[in-house]
Amino acid sequence: MRVSIICAVVVAAVPMVASAQDRNAGRNMAASCAMCHGTDGRGATGYQPLAGMAKDELVRKLNGFRSGATPATVMHQISKGYTDQQIQLIAEYFSAQKK
Repeated sequence: MRVSIICAVVVAAVPMVASAQDRNAGRNMAASCAMCHGTDGRGATGYQPLAGMAKDELVRKLNGFRSGATPATVMHQISKGYTDQQIQLIAEYFSAQKK
């Protein structure tokens, strides 16, 4: 019976660990955006700030660049390097940042 309780506690804790890893993964991938979009997406001069942007809007924009539907200078190349899941994580990270 004790083994069952311990297993139940461990299984219940797994989603919390995974979500923390996802947050870190999103933050780590978003770091590559800092050169143009500023630290934590707060916007470097001349570039659109990403901090606080709605997650769905950012996903839509990145997918537009990736598909070629939205014209870009380099974003079409950068966005092709991310999977759908990675784009979701990046968008989640930026949407959670304060402007």
